[in-house]
Amino acid sequence: MEKQMFNNSHILAWLQYYAENTDIDLQKIKILDITRKNRNLIPTVESNEAVLVFTEAGHQDIFYRMWNAGLGDCVVWYNEGSEPSGAILTNKLCDMINRGINASAAMLILNSNARTTYKVGMENSRFSRGSIRYVGSEIRAVILNKMHISLRDTVCVVSGASIAVESAIIAAEGEVIAVEYSASDRRTLEENVDRFGLGNVTIIDHIDDRTMEGLPVPSIAMLVASASMEQEIQCLLRVNPHMEFIIYTLDFRCAASIPTLFEQYGIGGTEVIQMAVSRLSPKNTFVDEPAPWLISGKA
Repeated sequence: MEKQMFNNSHILAWLQYYAENTDIDLQKIKILDITRKNRNLIPTVESNEAVLVFTEAGHQDIFYRMWNAGLGDCVVWYNEGSEPSGAILTNKLCDMINRGINASAAMLILNSNARTTYKVGMENSRFSRGSIRYVGSEIRAVILNKMHISLRDTVCVVSGASIAVESAIIAAEGEVIAVEYSASDRRTLEENVDRFGLGNVTIIDHIDDRTMEGLPVPSIAMLVASASMEQEIQCLLRVNPHMEFIIYTLDFRCAASIPTLFEQYGIGGTEVIQMAVSRLSPKNTFVDEPAPWLISGKA
């Protein structure tokens, strides 16, 4: 069982402290313990009006990272020390970017601009610039819809950096295994993980029995078709014989061959769809984006 720094007694004591010192409706508070594995601070604050954050000492850039993510208007309630007692202090988050966390404690973060529902298919401008060419947001939204990710799912994403980021936000209490073969793509993905404050992404450079050993067992795998795709499918089926697959490809011949490949490995319920997106240009003409095929099935 995972060892917890903050147990139920600690949580209740801090809730009582803030109930006595603020007029916040405790029914609206989201509790987040970032001392535990796989807890995403920034997406949680973005999507909740009030978050009670439990943290240990040592996060020297925690407020800067939230400010950098556009959360500078949030209000932070906190105290000095590690016990729920004494005077309560309050500041706008933008005025705290040079502060760190000096003691294990709980702080209350209020976000009046919270989006209470997650918007699937983020604009590409939100992702870190780098070596990765991101798929269009509309196409990403369809891919995520087909993946049917739940809160605690473990997801494997191969060569799909923006898909990995959004999967990690949706599976907030699960985990994402992100596979990027290029070193520059891994660095860009690491920048995105830091930008979005994701604590539930593990990045590896390829898929085989050794790299998957010790990692959580995924139930869903999204792969961009490549020369190594069959080897990846074989390995993932050894990890989980009941894996669900989503394959992305721009190659018609590849798309046409995948149902046969699925049948060879006992993957059924195959569905093939093609997506097409056109955008109106400043010259009032429509520009077509790449039209990928998505092939899905479950072992």
